[in-house]
Amino acid sequence: MSASQQAVLAEVHAAPRSAGAYRMAFRRLLRHKLGRIGLFVLVLMAVVAIAAPLIAPYDPTEPFYEALLSPPSWAFPLGTDEIGRDILSRIIYGTRISLEVIVISVAAALIFGSLIGIATGYAGGWADHVVMRVMDGLQAFPMLVLALAVIAVLGPDLVNAIIAITIVNIPGFVRLVRGQVLVVRQMDHVQAARCLGAPDWRIIAYHIWPKVIGHVIVYASLRASAALLTESSLAFLGLGAQPPEPSWGQMLSTSMQHWDAWWMSLFPGIAIFVAVLSLNFLGDGLRDSLDVRIQS
Repeated sequence: MSASQQAVLAEVHAAPRSAGAYRMAFRRLLRHKLGRIGLFVLVLMAVVAIAAPLIAPYDPTEPFYEALLSPPSWAFPLGTDEIGRDILSRIIYGTRISLEVIVISVAAALIFGSLIGIATGYAGGWADHVVMRVMDGLQAFPMLVLALAVIAVLGPDLVNAIIAITIVNIPGFVRLVRGQVLVVRQMDHVQAARCLGAPDWRIIAYHIWPKVIGHVIVYASLRASAALLTESSLAFLGLGAQPPEPSWGQMLSTSMQHWDAWWMSLFPGIAIFVAVLSLNFLGDGLRDSLDVRIQS
């Protein structure tokens, strides 16, 4: 048996990649300047969301009528809104909504999109053509327009906004995973596993998915920033989280009625900007840190 044949058979019988490969990728991410910044901000957002009741100076829905539209001060570091609610507390609690939308919508889109992409890419045939034409039709609409259409059917609500964002993100995952599966399934070790009689589920789980997951993780991190922007846009239009729930996009919408109160729009806008930029930094870091594993 030649050396190349031995290498193919070794990969056929190999288990999924060990945790050591992921630890090495994580170390490369920590050495990546932009990735390190993105990861730090994301962890900071998670800590703020979890510890919101402990670090927020006030209840985010409590009005202080004696301090309506108060500019930043010692009592209210980021000022108050039109009914006297503390903007800092509302931004802190709004972090919870932003992370909830990002985690749930992107994770759901990743799961459903990956399952559909693997099934269509591996099986092929007429089902593949039908599914991909449906995905093409969904992607023909701009993300926000499609999300608005879903909200129009389901109604304005945070849960419905998450469903809408999930739906608009699924086609991207389907196309990415399907394209990778089409490439990987032609590789020698996959063909050898099929010739040896390995069941389809084992081929997918052990020989195809490990080659695809790196691309999926990077894409998910980039879609997280798009999900946050979409949620903020829906909240700005009054179609996301409903009052009195604090939402960054909703706070921006309210500030449009009070142009002289610059703090009402500045600080929620900074929160959105920093969160989106950090998620993009994290995506760049993940792409570079996983590059060695993706190409292996």
